[in-house]
Amino acid sequence: MWQQILVWVVTTVLSALLAPRPKAPENAQPGQIGNQDVPIASQDAPIPVLFGTRLLSGPNVVWYGDVQVRAIRKSSGGKK
Repeated sequence: MWQQILVWVVTTVLSALLAPRPKAPENAQPGQIGNQDVPIASQDAPIPVLFGTRLLSGPNVVWYGDVQVRAIRKSSGGKK
């Protein structure tokens, strides 16, 4: 049993060390809400009743999440 745990730990550490690291592009910009196709709510739109799995081309959505852009800040560590 201990041999299996040791092998598991060694392979986990090796896979973490050998995993490829993604490179961030130099001109990376945060995403904007205008770049995406956001459905809009309308009182006049009919409410579809679906049975099974279907793909809706124009859903009537009331709330689309808390969409905002926040800067990613890296902490320097230590006590504050």
